[in-house]
Amino acid sequence: MKTLWIILAGMGGVIALVFVFRGEYENAFVAAAAGAVCWILNYRWQLRQSLGRDEENQEDDDEASS
Repeated sequence: MKTLWIILAGMGGVIALVFVFRGEYENAFVAAAAGAVCWILNYRWQLRQSLGRDEENQEDDDEASS
């Protein structure tokens, strides 16, 4: 899933550059915003993965101390 969001974010940036070179700044903004959203979703997914592991470790520690 991580690579999907990174690829989509990169594509959004490339498409935005194409629109800038064509002088279509409104479309470039939309493409860049979509790329930024994909990057944020990638970051969110990674954060959820790391927090999920921390919660599992914390539950294991709680059970061991009981």
